[in-house]
Amino acid sequence: MRYNFTVLIERDENGAYIATAPSLKSCYTQADTLPELLKKIREVIEPRLDSANEQRAVEAPCLAFR
Repeated sequence: MRYNFTVLIERDENGAYIATAPSLKSCYTQADTLPELLKKIREVIEPRLDSANEQRAVEAPCLAFR
């Protein structure tokens, strides 16, 4: 099954990129480059979708930091 999520990308005051998936509660990550950021946000989102209980997975917080 394929899912589509909106991901917001911003830069902080130090130049790091920050990605947030607003539809997934507390789901965000940060990285120094855009390619690294995209890889990391996928790594944060995918395990939540693989969960047997998708509703619980969407409500559980997920985060990753550089």
